[in-house]
Amino acid sequence: MNNFDPNSAGAAAGIVALISALIIPIIIVSVIMIVAHWKIYEKAGKPGWAAIIPIYNIIVLLEIIGKPIWWIFLLLVPCVNIFFAIWMTNLLSKSFGQSEGFTVGLLLLGVVFYPILAFGNYQYLGPSAKEAGGLRPIDPSVGYKDPFNTPPPPPPSQV
Repeated sequence: MNNFDPNSAGAAAGIVALISALIIPIIIVSVIMIVAHWKIYEKAGKPGWAAIIPIYNIIVLLEIIGKPIWWIFLLLVPCVNIFFAIWMTNLLSKSFGQSEGFTVGLLLLGVVFYPILAFGNYQYLGPSAKEAGGLRPIDPSVGYKDPFNTPPPPPPSQV
């Protein structure tokens, strides 16, 4: 014989306790991520509240990383969206002067690395896509300084 009564107060209390044990950590992690994204957007010179508006946050993120707004349509294509979301995360870390290792951290341990990016001493350096020059090849002769043929420094002034 089974003495379990699903309509009893004990069963209801157990279900509420189980749901509370699952919901409370989810809410805490969500608040941490919202605050981290808010701070990242502010560091990039964008309004922080844009991080909580569902589609507008992606548009602002595309502005931060220097990609065109039509990329939002690529995020709607199944399987393609995974590739472009990873690429956008890499460009975000590059825009703050970080390497691919930091990108891996953002992807695998975002709960840790997004707050590090938001509250650490990392500064927004500008859109990494513009620094790469888009689809044009980079001319190596522009801005080149020969390290072996530098003019001597000016003599110190006598006062």
